[in-house]
Amino acid sequence: MGIHFGNLQRMRHVITYSLSPFEQRAFPNYFSKGLLNVWRRFNSQVFRVAPPFIIAYLVYSWGTEEFERLKRKNPADYENDE
Repeated sequence: MGIHFGNLQRMRHVITYSLSPFEQRAFPNYFSKGLLNVWRRFNSQVFRVAPPFIIAYLVYSWGTEEFERLKRKNPADYENDE
């Protein structure tokens, strides 16, 4: 009696596969392979990513402190004012 909902359009040369959510495994090998893989990736990239972030933080903190220092008035300039 007609086409079922979900199969309303026929497309040629397009193959789709689906798997029921009840058949999927959400966390396969999570503890046996997943955590070790995360550690391996972290170790391989930490020395590429961390130094620019550290340098940027040091430059930012130095610039902020220098700005605050230069924004203040010098008390020695106003010692003899009455």
